[in-house]
Amino acid sequence: MSQIQGPAVFLAQFMGDEAPFNSLSNITAYMKDLGYLGVQLPTFDPRVMDVKAAAESKDYCDDLKGQTNGLAITELASHLHGQLVAVHPAYDDLFDAFAAPEVRGNSKARMEWAVQQMKYAIKASANLGLTATPSFSGALLWPFIYPWPQRPGGLVEEGFKELATRWKPILDYADECGIDIAYELHPGEDLHDGASFDLFLEATGNHPRVAINYDPSHFVLQAMDYVGFIDHYASRIKAFHVKDAEFRPDARAGVYGGYQGWTARPGRFRSLGDGEVDFGQVFTRLTAAGYKGWAVLEWECCYKDAAQGAAEGAPFIAGHLIDVPKKAFDDFAGAASDSARNRKILGIS
Repeated sequence: MSQIQGPAVFLAQFMGDEAPFNSLSNITAYMKDLGYLGVQLPTFDPRVMDVKAAAESKDYCDDLKGQTNGLAITELASHLHGQLVAVHPAYDDLFDAFAAPEVRGNSKARMEWAVQQMKYAIKASANLGLTATPSFSGALLWPFIYPWPQRPGGLVEEGFKELATRWKPILDYADECGIDIAYELHPGEDLHDGASFDLFLEATGNHPRVAINYDPSHFVLQAMDYVGFIDHYASRIKAFHVKDAEFRPDARAGVYGGYQGWTARPGRFRSLGDGEVDFGQVFTRLTAAGYKGWAVLEWECCYKDAAQGAAEGAPFIAGHLIDVPKKAFDDFAGAASDSARNRKILGIS
């Protein structure tokens, strides 16, 4: 048996208004034909689910499972709701589009709405028998990511203190429900790399439900050691987005991208196998770390069509799953444990 489960696919980027992408039953039939065994559902797309109904009714959850054509529901992804837990005023207009119409233009009401949506996602996850919800942290500090003008003393600490204050009631509720909040470390969020994750973890008092949705593509675009990251944060990785990327800096632009569109940026998301991520090492290190969750394709590519990316994704993931060995490869040359014999070999009288 493979230790990591898969292949699965995150449906958010594939949903549309035309069949087969316009309903849960249609799109899961499509994905099943491609070889996927599981689907990650976005809590923020009404074509897929009503997260409030899923939180309030196990019967609704049973009905939801009945619409997936036998595919497992791997997680409920709450990224856009998590994003709105913390929004710097500079982004108010842009992020208002993620919120319900009745709270737009009112940052306090929008935040309270987002907190409630997160609690719905947590309870719905519990009702479905899941263990984690991938999400975003939101951001109060992102406009100050580069230290010019010089940040005043205590600004970063105050930002993470406030972020933790907003998330603490959500995390406590998640703990009551047995659900991890698996933050996707993503540029644009205050939690975007290991160092910022550590600041948040400390600010929450090392809350047991603070977890990570591991996505190597975001680390490639930041020129990070995405394989070493697994060894460092293994105990906190509770979800896994399989997404490829490439980073090809040139004489005109680097990590910041020069305001270029996706095809012109040095850092680009790519379909699986078309980028630079060493997925052989990624799957090896996650398996070695004991990760037993799902490998979920998140498709984003500025060159390749979504249908082709989905079709190529299932066999790509399946080909990287590792069957955990039942015995060591050199067991044939071993010998039974014998203390006296061992002491003789070591020259111990």
